[in-house]
Amino acid sequence: MLKIKKNIAISDSGFVFDPMSGESFSLNPIGLEIIQLIKNDHTHQEVSQAILEKYEVDQETFDRYFYDFIATLKQFNLTESENNG
Repeated sequence: MLKIKKNIAISDSGFVFDPMSGESFSLNPIGLEIIQLIKNDHTHQEVSQAILEKYEVDQETFDRYFYDFIATLKQFNLTESENNG
């Protein structure tokens, strides 16, 4: 399961700060919702369901956006992988 690093600060306005690198990022409202759901240990399916119910988007479009977003989070080193042995 994908996890957002615990030391990453996320404000209600979509401001993300990484204290390790000193870098900060701004998220759009949907990106903010997704990152908050992930930070609260929601699965991809749960995140997908929440976004599909709230916004007019189809599953294929959501999945493409979601995986691009996750790749960006990984690129900026904001995630950690949870190893299950």
